[in-house]
Parts: sequence; C-alpha cells; structure tokens
Amino acid sequence: MLTQAPPHDVAAGLAVEIRRKVIEMSGSPNGVHIGGSMSIADLLAVLYGEVLRDPAGDGPSGDRDYLVLSKGQASAGLYAALASTGVIPEAECATYAEEGGRLGGHPMKRLPGVHFSTGALGHGLSLGLGIALAGQRYGYDNRAYVILGDGELQEGSNWEAAMAAAHLGTDNLFAIVDRNLWQISGRTEDTMSLEPLTDKWASFGWRVLTVDGHDHGQIRRALGTPAEPGRPTVVIARTVKGRGVPGLQDTKQSHSATLKPEAQRLALEALESELA
Repeated sequence: MLTQAPPHDVAAGLAVEIRRKVIEMSGSPNGVHIGGSMSIADLLAVLYGEVLRDPAGDGPSGDRDYLVLSKGQASAGLYAALASTGVIPEAECATYAEEGGRLGGHPMKRLPGVHFSTGALGHGLSLGLGIALAGQRYGYDNRAYVILGDGELQEGSNWEAAMAAAHLGTDNLFAIVDRNLWQISGRTEDTMSLEPLTDKWASFGWRVLTVDGHDHGQIRRALGTPAEPGRPTVVIARTVKGRGVPGLQDTKQSHSATLKPEAQRLALEALESELA
C-alpha cells in the first residue's frame, strides 16, 4: 500500500494515485506514453482535485470548466485522473489500449469527461479557443484549460490560435505547456528550438506565468489566479519527462514504453520511496 498524502492536500494524494495507475497501465503490450503522462501528473492532480468544476461534464455547459488534452498521447495520465476521481471505474484502467475498449492510445469523446477526441497535435488550442469564445458570448462564468506538449508547439496551428485568442480577448482561456524538453525525435531544442518561449507567448499578447510543474503550490496559484481582463493566460510548466520512473526519467525512451513486471515493481517502489 502506498503511503498516503496528508488529508488536507487533495492534489498530493491524487498525484500519487495518477502515477500509480500510469505505472500499472504501462504493462500494456501496446505501450504507454509513460514519459508525457508522468510529466503532467501533478498538473492533472491540481486540475482534477482542486480547480475544474464538474470534470465529468454532467452539468449545464455554463456551470462546468473544460479541459482539452491537446497532447493526446498522454492519455494514460488523463485516464488515471478520471479513474482516481470517480469519473470512470478504476477497474477500466486495466483495459488500456485493448481492442473494443474505451481507453484508446489517444482519448476519444465517447468517454465521460472527454469533450473532444485529441491526439492530432496542434489542434487542441483551437478547440479551447472555441470553447472560451462560446462561453464569453453566452455569458458563462467558466474557463477552458488546454494542456499542450512543448514539442507540439512546433505546429504552426498553435500560433494561429494564440494570435486569434489574444485578438478576441478570451481571458477565460488558460493554456498549460508541459515543458519537459523532449519530443519523440529527441530534445526539443535540437529538433526545432522553442526558446525564448516566454517571450514568444508574450509577443502574441498572452499573459505568461512560469511554474515548476511538479510544485502543487505554484501550480495552484497559477491556475487559481484571476483572469487578466482581455488577455488569455499561458502557464509554462517546467517538468521532467517520465518523472520518478527508474531508467526512463528524462529520457527519449520514455516517450512510449512497455514496462515488464520487474520494471513496474521498481517504479512503484521508487514512488513509495519518494513519498517516505
């Protein structure tokens, strides 16, 4: 049994559950994008544990927030969050990537809590912009959150959406960049440099916040901050790809991997040791 986080820290306990479930799903013969799922575990924990209103999406549109996982390859992290918060059955995590199941390698709209099918990189920010714009025009008091991969930002469609979001004044749109410095082909800065990333977003008219993507306090403050009128917000979260997984942390190999039982055991032990 894994050590439990202090009861007052909802996100800490949820982050443990998300990581544990991702490690368990990583035994799938189809492989799991364990690196990108583990790098956003703390972001998901704060979002689902403390920030999102009606994450299951059961209530009226105006009474719920929306989360778009643009980096859809990190679906295991999303499924772990949905299962850990009761949106989907925990037992369903064992069906990850099985033929005919609901938990595909990329999230599909047929699953509760998933509003859009994603995974074709570069599209999620435009979806989030549409949600935010509709919310403003209907007078809703809600937010659209979009989790983007950093390598994904090499797709030009992101910058079209960024330019439009600032022009349209969608201050209810929050983008979150998983800045783990890796993509499938290697280091982001070796593939196509993104820096100076903060300046890029600011030049498009966005308010830019930078956080340690594994520090719940910093994440909480950034996502809980009041919107700046007329300006969308981007949170650049510095993270570690495959965080906590022995042999895979901060490596290209963690992008997609299948963990054998011994590797899963070591990963769970490492998680337990980190909590001790």
